[in-house]
Amino acid sequence: MSARRPVLPSAARPPLALAATALGAQVLPAGTWLPAVRRTLFPALAGLGRGDHVALTFDDGPDPCSTPLFLDALERAGAYATFFVLGESLVRYPETGREIVGRGHELAVHGWTHSRPWFSSCARDTRELARAAEAVRGTAGAAPLWYRPPYGILTAGRWAAALRVGLRPVLWSAWGRDWTADATGASVLATVRRDVRGGGTVLLHDTDRVAAPGCWRATLEMLPGLVDGLRDAGLTVGPLAGHGIRAGWTGRRAVPRT
Repeated sequence: MSARRPVLPSAARPPLALAATALGAQVLPAGTWLPAVRRTLFPALAGLGRGDHVALTFDDGPDPCSTPLFLDALERAGAYATFFVLGESLVRYPETGREIVGRGHELAVHGWTHSRPWFSSCARDTRELARAAEAVRGTAGAAPLWYRPPYGILTAGRWAAALRVGLRPVLWSAWGRDWTADATGASVLATVRRDVRGGGTVLLHDTDRVAAPGCWRATLEMLPGLVDGLRDAGLTVGPLAGHGIRAGWTGRRAVPRT
């Protein structure tokens, strides 16, 4: 019989092993980026809500050049949406943020910057999320409910930071791949329609801040057709606040728009 290898206390483990363990703990929750994983195991994280409703969401703004054009298009369609904004952009363009709220839409948190998460720390994540949430609260006059991490990558640190700040992480169940240089109105609409169902959450972008220059034009072009098509299917369209996502790990529930 071979001798069993002793289990080393953490202080005696090789530095590389400790680093690998820490990295694994940080990265493992990011598996929720995979649509099948979150739809099956984390429906609230996938943004699954009322079966007769589709939540319309936009990331990466506010952008004074493009966001107002989306607000105009939504007004013409009689639709409302949730805008996941970056804190640094919101404090740089407060007028655009106030216009989003003033025209009846919901503000949510996309982070302070659009940074990649792999080498972040929980303390820094918490500090930056709190700063972004405070910027949203100051603009909207109410504390935000939702958090969507940049790139949709929800690491353990960012999940814990959201919990501390009182935000509910939510990703999406359908997207338009509208950040690419070859996106067209037709391609974005077809991509959304492939996956969108009643109760789903749609991810789009109202700016090219961290995407191919001008790609937002494809999204703007297809937006009326998307809203009309969903309504023709008997679905209502609106923000996450009226989507009816079940109370999750924070114990908070969105209040429907009245």
